[in-house]
Amino acid sequence: MIIDGSHGEGGGQILRTAIALSCITGREIEIRNIRANRPNPGLAAQHLAGLQAASRITHAKTEGLRIGSTSIKFSPGSIEGGFHSIYIGTAGAITLVLQTIVIPSLKAEEMTVFEITGGTDVPWSPSIAYFQHIFCDFMKKIGIDIGVEILKYGFYPKGGGKVRVSFTPQQEIKPLNFTERGKLERIDIWSIASENLRNARVAERQVEGAREFLKYDFGKSNIIYTPTLSPGSSVHIHAQYENCRLGASSLGEKGVPAENVGEKAGKLLKKQIDSGACLDEWMADQIIPYLALYGGKVSVSEITEHAKTNIWVCEQFGAKFEVEGNVISICQTI
Repeated sequence: MIIDGSHGEGGGQILRTAIALSCITGREIEIRNIRANRPNPGLAAQHLAGLQAASRITHAKTEGLRIGSTSIKFSPGSIEGGFHSIYIGTAGAITLVLQTIVIPSLKAEEMTVFEITGGTDVPWSPSIAYFQHIFCDFMKKIGIDIGVEILKYGFYPKGGGKVRVSFTPQQEIKPLNFTERGKLERIDIWSIASENLRNARVAERQVEGAREFLKYDFGKSNIIYTPTLSPGSSVHIHAQYENCRLGASSLGEKGVPAENVGEKAGKLLKKQIDSGACLDEWMADQIIPYLALYGGKVSVSEITEHAKTNIWVCEQFGAKFEVEGNVISICQTI
């Protein structure tokens, strides 16, 4: 099968989803024009790390796995669990590597553990807190058990974060049915900053900015200061409903007051809350492969270009979707 990496938004999501589905279906694929719509096309460090991890656990035969490559071939074998150490080598996003390997890891006959070194909170990717508290929560609701241990945080440009993620062998997985939120129970917040930003109260001020904007009843505020190779900060907020969670994150920037960083996360979350949906705009695209595999229906905050592109990739493997308004449902699974 040939996949055109320039389709739709033409980014790394095509690569991650196609490789994950190749692993689980056993189909040999060739991906061309990788990240064709990005300023620096081809494989970056985090894409290569995800490919190498997928190759390792499936004993795949591969071609073109190198930095900058715009075309690869991937032919997976049987899926094997065990312990795997992955070093991205930059502040490349750990969470984007995980998007490649979660699905194949579910098919291993024994527990699979990945210890990944890279960036935990970096631009253009979900934060590790988002992965832990939003993505993993939805997975748990359908029967997928993912353990996350954050060993060290890593910000741009040096990274150096380390996360240990474990997957138990696949049990019975339920269809994804998330169309009714239920009652809002609370809003939780995690504010993380480098140790050398403690005196400036960066983590506390991020919380203050979020609280001042949202004006909801918050649960406990989680303040974390930690040693990092590069100074940085991040904030993650989520709204806990009876049947789902909506999340949003923002990163500290040089010259931007910490209060503004918290306010930005608050504004992003408020947009998701106001949508009336069960899934925020970032889960909307991440959930697509799981709908394709296990069926169901979800309401999402926004049908983004990432979501449309992910639907297209899954349809290359035989899935059929229906999109009506902000509701995505599956007509045929892979």
